[in-house]
Amino acid sequence: MTVLSAGVAGVIGGSSLGGVRVLGRWAGVAAEVGLGAGFAAALALQAYRLSVSWGGGYWVFGCAAGTVVCSIALARRLDRLWAAVAGLAVAAVAVVVAWTAGLPGEPSPAMSLGLSVLVGSAVRTLPVVPACAVAAGGLAVAAGGLTASSGPTLTLLGGLGWLAAVAIGLTPRLLAARRRAITDRVRRSERLTLARELHDVVAHHVTSVVLQAQAAQIRARKHPEQVAGSLADIEAAGSDALAATRKVVGLLRDGEEVAAAVPGPALLRELVERFNGPAVRLRLPDGEPAWPREVAGTVHRVVQESLTNVSRHAPHARSVTVGVTQDRDTLTVEVVDDAAPAAGRPSGAGGYGLVGMRERVEGLGGSLRTGPRPEGGWSVLATVPLPSGTRR
Repeated sequence: MTVLSAGVAGVIGGSSLGGVRVLGRWAGVAAEVGLGAGFAAALALQAYRLSVSWGGGYWVFGCAAGTVVCSIALARRLDRLWAAVAGLAVAAVAVVVAWTAGLPGEPSPAMSLGLSVLVGSAVRTLPVVPACAVAAGGLAVAAGGLTASSGPTLTLLGGLGWLAAVAIGLTPRLLAARRRAITDRVRRSERLTLARELHDVVAHHVTSVVLQAQAAQIRARKHPEQVAGSLADIEAAGSDALAATRKVVGLLRDGEEVAAAVPGPALLRELVERFNGPAVRLRLPDGEPAWPREVAGTVHRVVQESLTNVSRHAPHARSVTVGVTQDRDTLTVEVVDDAAPAAGRPSGAGGYGLVGMRERVEGLGGSLRTGPRPEGGWSVLATVPLPSGTRR
């Protein structure tokens, strides 16, 4: 059993291990040589034991069949599926012939070693359906040996060999699947982060440019003398959009956070002052609260997206109120406007902006509610828990 486990463990996976390519090739060659030596030793030991216990030429058939299966195992890299199928077919025929002719039971120890390598290699590398079929075929051969054998030793050896092959082949397969799942989650998280940055940073400024250009067209018809001021505003908004785009590009190229001002009450005031829309009243906690960067960034994005939605969907609103309150455990942000209900107003489940806000808030363990208010207007209410170090 020691020879069986060592032979299977040293071969399955072979050159699939990482490392320097040349060293990997030499390691693969050494493993194949070692496996061939293990096969030869198993065949020689088997022939000796059969000649002692059975006498005569009873050892010839088992050694010949075992040699065929072991040779197929050494050539398995040419086509792992057909090598496994051929090895299992030879083993099945050997089991039937040995049973009907009164020969020593099959599969023999050497054949069990070869079958273990074939089954384990198939389970490790083949697609799911062929791998399961090969594993089932190996179990069927082991069960056939149990039926035809007159002693438990060979049956136990074949069963343990099959279990070792499946376990050694399945373990790296499951680990590889786990690594792929982790990689997919990381990539999806990176895509979502990039999507939020593009929407929250770039789309916000581009929306401002579009709205100011629309306003400039109206002014050009009614107040031509104000066009120059409108163009200056558009130029400033375009410059902001360009700076925001460069920030996102720098984030992608460098793979690290680019230097930026820490979000907080000061940036909220600047955001409100530069808002090109209805008058905004801002209410902040007393003093200069120090919020964690993640919390402050989420507050800033919620207010930014809410004001952008007011510009897009509530052009007739007269005023907007942005309120930020902080108690011992939570930070609450509410943005409300007084616009009349509109059929095109986004619901709580629509739009990438609302999706991004919800992902940011819920990512910090908070909650987000959006919708019309009973007294009129629209409300965005976000509640974010505060880390213990920042609680009052």
